[in-house]
Formats: sequence, structure tokens, C-alpha cells
Amino acid sequence: MSSVVKYIMILSDRDIKKYLKSGKIKIVPKPNLSEALGSCSIDLRLGSSFRIFEHSRFPYFDPYNKKYSMDVTREIIVEKDEPFILQPGDFVLATTIESFELPDDLLSRLEGRSSLGRLGIVVHSTASIFEPGWQGKVVMEMGNLGRIPVALYPGMRVCALTFEQLTSPVDVPYNKKKSAKYAAQKSAIPSKIAHDLLRSNLR
Repeated sequence: MSSVVKYIMILSDRDIKKYLKSGKIKIVPKPNLSEALGSCSIDLRLGSSFRIFEHSRFPYFDPYNKKYSMDVTREIIVEKDEPFILQPGDFVLATTIESFELPDDLLSRLEGRSSLGRLGIVVHSTASIFEPGWQGKVVMEMGNLGRIPVALYPGMRVCALTFEQLTSPVDVPYNKKKSAKYAAQKSAIPSKIAHDLLRSNLR
């Protein structure tokens, strides 16, 4: 008896265009493909919402204190044509202008742009995977590893998404998970890791 082996495939520019046209991948607002589309990725632009950490007001961060997570961070909105200055050693949460949706048989990975990486800017530290069924904006974990402050402007291409075809549709897509803490996120919301503790206490 022969077995069929299914391989996970990364979408090419041709397939990304096809999936966008068919609505299998949805990106809002509609991207300018002549600028944003790469050979196997699509760029997203930096939004105007940033969440900064009030490190001078608090002695430490308690990830299991639900209220503390909100208090230790503060959202700021950058006005049009104004830069956000990311200081050396600093860390912020930032959003993209675009939101996107994935079907049940496709995952996406977030990648930083090389041009910003060469300035010392890290776009994501750990959270690079968007699961099948994702809906919402990208919230990026941005840091400045260099020694010089860097001006970041809303609207600049700041990150890229790649897409991988799964061997089959998932049983439970992200938007149907009870544990989906960031489903349909629209702004740079803080960590919800405290919800992990709350759920474990209910068991």
C-alpha cells in the first residue's frame, strides 16, 4: 500500500497574489503589490499606535498580575508625519496599519526587514507565528539593539509576512480557540499572560 506524503509549502509571489485575489488571504487596507510584494513575502506598514513600558515607575514586572500589566504600560499615538524615536536598549509594542485574516489551512510568519535590522532594529523577539484562522492586526515586539536612537515613521514598510500551506486544515483555528488571547486585536495591547494563571486556577 502506497502512502501519500504531503509537504508544507511556502507560498511564492504568484500564489500570494492568487490567494489575495480569491480572498483566501485577506489584507485590509489592500496592499500596493508593486511596492509590498516580494518573491515569497508581503510587506506591512508601521501603524501609529505604540505601547511603551513605564520602567521608571515600577520596580519589576509581574506577569501574573492582570491589573499590573496594564499599569506598567502606556499607549501613545504618533501624529501623522511625526516620528517615534526608539532609544537604544528600549523595547516597545507597535502595530501595523494593515490587519489580515488567514484560512484554516495556512499559517503566516512575521519577519523583520533587513534594512531596519542593519540599523539595529529588531521587529519581533519571539512571537513570529500567526496560526490558521488568525484575524487582526500585527503587534510587533520592537527593540533597538544599537547605540544610536532610530526614528520610525508610521506608514514605513516595517515587516513582512510569509505564508505556509499546511498538510490539512486544522481542527481548531485560532479564532475559535477559547484560549485565543489576542484574537481580532486592533491596537498594541499589553501581555495577557496573567490569563494563563487564571485558567490554571479554574481547573
